[in-house]
Amino acid sequence: MKVNVQAPNFAADVKLVDFIEKKLAKLEQFYDRIIFADVFLKVQKTSEKQNKNVEILISIPKGDLIVKKEARTFEEATDECVRSLERQLKKRKQKQRVFL
Repeated sequence: MKVNVQAPNFAADVKLVDFIEKKLAKLEQFYDRIIFADVFLKVQKTSEKQNKNVEILISIPKGDLIVKKEARTFEEATDECVRSLERQLKKRKQKQRVFL
């Protein structure tokens, strides 16, 4: 799977990009037909502590999955996104088994 990380208005650290790629690679054990993943990292200018947004778009055959999460750090938000995507991919795989 190809992972594309975009961080407008700031430069994403190499450690952060590696962390995101490692987490997304784990999704392939739940659904092996993932084509690519686009990750958007955004920082909101608010006084709240939870101002880091992570948006992940995963392209799979017959559709896309999109998840947006907000947390204190990009790592926390990425973990939440991956957990959500994991559930969605498991559901998608179950539905395919029922139809086959």
